[in-house]
Amino acid sequence: MTSRLIKLATVSAMALASFTFTQSTHAQATPESRPARQGRGPQGPRIVSPEVSGDRKLTFRFTDAKADAVRVTSPDVPDLGKGDMTKAENGTWELTVGPVPAGAYRYAFSVDGVSIVDPRNYAISESNDHVSSLAVVRGSDVMDETDVPHGAVAAVAYHSKSLDRDRRMHVYTPPGYENGTEKYPVFYLLHGAGDCDEAWTSVGRANFILDNLIAQKKAVPMIVVMPAGHTTHGAGFGGGRGGRDEFGDDFNGDIKPYVESHYRTINDREHRAIAGLSMGGGQTLAIAFSHLADYSYVGVFSSGAGIGGGGGGSWEDVHKADLDNAELKPGLKLLWLSTGNKDGLLPRTKATVEMLKKHGFDPVFKESERGHVWLNWRDYLVEFTPRLFK
Repeated sequence: MTSRLIKLATVSAMALASFTFTQSTHAQATPESRPARQGRGPQGPRIVSPEVSGDRKLTFRFTDAKADAVRVTSPDVPDLGKGDMTKAENGTWELTVGPVPAGAYRYAFSVDGVSIVDPRNYAISESNDHVSSLAVVRGSDVMDETDVPHGAVAAVAYHSKSLDRDRRMHVYTPPGYENGTEKYPVFYLLHGAGDCDEAWTSVGRANFILDNLIAQKKAVPMIVVMPAGHTTHGAGFGGGRGGRDEFGDDFNGDIKPYVESHYRTINDREHRAIAGLSMGGGQTLAIAFSHLADYSYVGVFSSGAGIGGGGGGSWEDVHKADLDNAELKPGLKLLWLSTGNKDGLLPRTKATVEMLKKHGFDPVFKESERGHVWLNWRDYLVEFTPRLFK
């Protein structure tokens, strides 16, 4: 068993190292697109994985004649069940699920208990402490890569003086940005606890959503900044030491100043928005209500008060002065919250809505379907973004 675990771990590492990941497409590879291997002996059956059918069914395949059990694992694929794959005589394991809604789905294979990425799929999505394979199911006029002008996504490295370490964020600039002189509004978009700054543009499809909404005249061109919400690698929630809000310090002391000095942004309240999902929703509440004079649009996806608030006492107590500052309320054009009806955080979201109303705010609240999943968060982005900067 020990030698087999070493073999599987090596397979996973080699598969990951061989990926050439293109951020702007996330397309699925086909056998015809892969060069033939030379000098490595028998390679097993030629397979395609994942395969997406015209009726939006997903078929996963993995070849290992010696494996005893292979499963598909995924936090995203609906109705996956246990994900058990069936083995054919040629040693290929296979599972078909769906039809599934259009979108992007993270997944991995569990081979005799060892988790590995799909060696036949170069598309991946990063998380805070691992990577997953990525399957894209087309069928949406707003989430697909369509024949419209595309913006650019850059992985931006910067040094955080607040944290005294090198950090990374992803930044989307709208179509035509590179060749123009126009200034743009800026939208800060935060990820959840299991994710990293890459998630919104891989599994979240944020760049394609912006491309399509802008082309359809449903959203104004804007810069979207997606920072890394974790300050400690592998941390389950944000990070920080001794009660310090490290992410808040990095955001206010380094990220926002970097963006406003390196990009053509309109640096006033009316042209700034901030939103986040789950952990990022809590961080959004903390940042926005500590600096409410800086933001006119605030979105909280699948989260609630008390998350990421920092300091002692309840979130409401910590931010009472900001909540009761009557001068700041008129400039807040949108305060938007949504959580799924199968999400355990729904009661906290509802409590947050009532707390905000008690302090004189007029939040927009939407109770959606499903649970704590990307199927919701992409939809929230599609609904929230067209409301910005209008």
